[in-house]
Amino acid sequence: MSSLSFYNSLRRQKEVFAPIVPGHVGLYVCGPTVSGESHLGHARPFITFDVLYRYLMHLGYKVRYVRNITDAGHFEEEGREAVDKVSAKAVLEKLEPMELVQKYTNLFHGAMRAFNNLEPSIEPTATGHIIEQIGMIERILADGFAYVANGSVYFDVRRYHEVFSTKGMPYGILSGRDLEEQLETTRDLESQDEKRSKADFALWKHAPPGHIMQWKSPWGMGFPGWHIECSAMSSKYLGEQFDIHGGGMDLQFPHHECEIAQSAVCHHQIPARYWLHNNMITINGRKMGKSYNNVIRLSELFTGSHPQLGQAYSPMTVRFFILQTHYRSTLDFSNEALQAADRGLRRLWDAFQFLRGMPLASGSNTASVDEALEARCQSLLGELDGFMDDDLNTAKVLANLFELVPVVNSFKDGHLPTGALTATTHGLLQERFQTFLIQIFGLKDEAVADDGRLDGVLGLLAEIRQDARSRKDFVTSDKIRQQLQSIGIQLKDEKDGRTSWMVQ
Repeated sequence: MSSLSFYNSLRRQKEVFAPIVPGHVGLYVCGPTVSGESHLGHARPFITFDVLYRYLMHLGYKVRYVRNITDAGHFEEEGREAVDKVSAKAVLEKLEPMELVQKYTNLFHGAMRAFNNLEPSIEPTATGHIIEQIGMIERILADGFAYVANGSVYFDVRRYHEVFSTKGMPYGILSGRDLEEQLETTRDLESQDEKRSKADFALWKHAPPGHIMQWKSPWGMGFPGWHIECSAMSSKYLGEQFDIHGGGMDLQFPHHECEIAQSAVCHHQIPARYWLHNNMITINGRKMGKSYNNVIRLSELFTGSHPQLGQAYSPMTVRFFILQTHYRSTLDFSNEALQAADRGLRRLWDAFQFLRGMPLASGSNTASVDEALEARCQSLLGELDGFMDDDLNTAKVLANLFELVPVVNSFKDGHLPTGALTATTHGLLQERFQTFLIQIFGLKDEAVADDGRLDGVLGLLAEIRQDARSRKDFVTSDKIRQQLQSIGIQLKDEKDGRTSWMVQ
């Protein structure tokens, strides 16, 4: 276990992983804000950290994996953007906030099942931990690192920086940002006059009249900030300091930086020892964003209904595409790249399927063993664990497996006799493909008929279609029905609002 190492964003270097409690790992990953449907960019962190979760368990660790649901709050900046995203979206969709939360939580869970992600050990919600968040805010206030202004509570970044810099925990320790530079570049926003400094962030926001999600607090009716929820929930379920905190690189600042500051005040230490961040997904070389009209929701990805998509892509193709690039590298999405991933996955999976049914060579006859081929296969297979131990390099693992595919195909086509490899190497080939593709990478054969899984996928598509219809997006709704019909699956809208299906 001691050979496992990660690139720790906190110290900007690779470090050997040593858990706080030997044999146990506490892992916290920032989950979705369920004010809307998850998109392509969200797929990468959840698949990345699912592989981390799987690999840690493969190594024998007992893992407590906590991934939260943000169902209240979540505002990046004060002022115009200091709104509860769930409340704002609930007004737009004319739904009760918890009705909207349930709708998008269901869609998120459906997408995670489609990606074959394992469920986390604990999935706490922000609204279920208001008491814990208020408790942390009270401690921060009592220690003099926050202040109340017009019913809102703000974290005093400058005072924190002055005091905790002397303790080796300055504000900016994770992101490397200089506080004075931040103060110069922060743009003016509404409500800045409430704050002592532009860099200060909200721990609790006063709820204006008509705000539909609000709770009682010592400072009046209001709702929590985004950053405080993760500090409260991670400490409750993993302790004041835990092993690994994961998330997308876009969360490094301000979210994770603020988490560190809040937790340092309350617990006098940085909450996690290792901070892992996956890089972003670009689309045709351009950052994904609403202004570019290139945000691709997962439902659009699975149905091919986005204008930038040339076809629908299966969840396993997307998962495989993500794992082909190291998680800390930028990943550029394009139709050509997804189509290549689809072909590559099928080629790899076909070789694996043949391996699973391939009889082992006889251990007694070594005369026909190809010594050079034997050594090459042993070398390629022997490197796999090292690649994963070296900061989860899934890309190198897949590259080695692809180098072995022509060898497997040569057995399949009869160009190589079964005895060209020893029984030991044959067995190792089967075991390594099985272990990495299924157990660690979480891939599965989508062509295999399984009524339970088929029902799950069809249920997700029915939810996505119903959501499209509620938004009067009849193009997407009709496309789902037509594409399913083309492969022999008939959808039927029932009188009670449910959708049933029949495989013809």
